[in-house]
Amino acid sequence: MSKRHLTKQQQRRIQRNQNKAQAAVDRVQAEALLTTDNLGPEQNGRVTACYGSQVDVEPENDGSHESKRCHLRANLPSIVTGDNVIWQDGDPKGVVVAIKPRNSELCRPDNRGKLKPVAANIDRIVIVIAPLPEPHRNLIDRYLVACEHQQIAPVLVMNKSDLLDDNSRDRLMDMLSDYQALGYVCSQVSAHSGDGMGLLSDLLDRTTSVFVGQSGVGKSSLLNALSPGTNTAVGALSEAVTKGTHTTTKAQLFHLPGGGEVIDSPGIREFGLWHLNPEEVASGFIEFRPFLGHCKFRDCQHRGTEPGCAINEAIAEGHISTQRADSYRHILQSLESDH
Repeated sequence: MSKRHLTKQQQRRIQRNQNKAQAAVDRVQAEALLTTDNLGPEQNGRVTACYGSQVDVEPENDGSHESKRCHLRANLPSIVTGDNVIWQDGDPKGVVVAIKPRNSELCRPDNRGKLKPVAANIDRIVIVIAPLPEPHRNLIDRYLVACEHQQIAPVLVMNKSDLLDDNSRDRLMDMLSDYQALGYVCSQVSAHSGDGMGLLSDLLDRTTSVFVGQSGVGKSSLLNALSPGTNTAVGALSEAVTKGTHTTTKAQLFHLPGGGEVIDSPGIREFGLWHLNPEEVASGFIEFRPFLGHCKFRDCQHRGTEPGCAINEAIAEGHISTQRADSYRHILQSLESDH
């Protein structure tokens, strides 16, 4: 009798069921630990990585940066990397008993438009681009709108500057200059050659940042250069599709020598904004803000054809670039197609 081959959907369903079963076992083990005398006193800690129903927790003010694998107490809200928690040490595992309020969180919408946190207590979102895979303004603008909406300061970093050639240098330098003129912090570096890495390290010191960007732009390479010894996996760029391969499978927190922290996140080729309405997207373009609310019609969406549109007038007068206006309209169109 031939072996039955499962479809990908069936494989995912089986994996989900296995994960749920394991989570139930972990919860029982966590509650059993809480009823014994084998746990230490409650203490503060920071979540450095998540593994479904278990997490790694680093004790507060522990200079060794050694993490402890912990169960999660039942009925806790979703925990993500970067969360500050209250936990109790145990043997062989500890237990997280409470989560402290978050100062900020980076969220991504799922396929149903529901926001899902992926990292917490973030000071900066570092948007990493590179000459390859080729960066596009619209993808960068999606990240920037998400940063503005979540009120986390963005930094735009172009890695692999050593790969710039005559065909790409002027175009990419002009693009960075345009974002810098808007007030965004921009940096040009090479994890391979070391160019600009000192300035980037200074920028990230004493802050918690999360790296985002397309797969293959070198987020893990940057982290390895910033904090030698972390040895995060680096994926080779696919020559066929130049999109890169996913090497980071979970959000994980790493410490930098200067005292900063970086959360390395799974590669994101697209950053969905379908949870935002047109007004929220428009306010995510910072140069639009002085003109919002001044259109002839309250429901104006600034598509370029509405009469009395203040945004269109600002474009004509050179206050807003045509590239950014086109990017805004492309995002609006994509939101409609997503729905």
